[in-house]
Amino acid sequence: MSLTHFDEHGQAHMVDVGEKPASARRAVAEGRIRMRPETLRLIEEGGHHKGDVLGVARIAGIMGAKRTADLVPLCHPLSLTHVAIDLEPSTETCAIECRATVETRGPTGVEMEALCAVQVALLTLYDMCKAVDRGMSIEQVRLVEKTGGRSGHWQREV
Repeated sequence: MSLTHFDEHGQAHMVDVGEKPASARRAVAEGRIRMRPETLRLIEEGGHHKGDVLGVARIAGIMGAKRTADLVPLCHPLSLTHVAIDLEPSTETCAIECRATVETRGPTGVEMEALCAVQVALLTLYDMCKAVDRGMSIEQVRLVEKTGGRSGHWQREV
């Protein structure tokens, strides 16, 4: 197995996907942001002076998925057919859990778009809440599942 983003001379290049058949592709990524209990309570109660923190983070995650090719140099610009961002506060872990599901029909997968969506959503939560909790920590950002393409279905083992 070799790294696909390097040519025979070891130079970075964008992979040619022009001859690959289009197929339904889906990727799911997750991550979380840990925070102080007071910060989580403030978000859950809607008492933050910046407004609907979770709503803004959800939109940011969608925008992050759509702009992945602008941020990651060798990613192909993709026409996404669906992006869903789920943000779930957890008092058990004192965190907000984020899950992004991204879909397309095309010649290349959407793993990077799902991962980027999670990161941007969590970074937005950090940005909106840093005035009350600079010690927040973004953790466990990872691909959970992908379907479609030549490699088929892959799922993270628990």
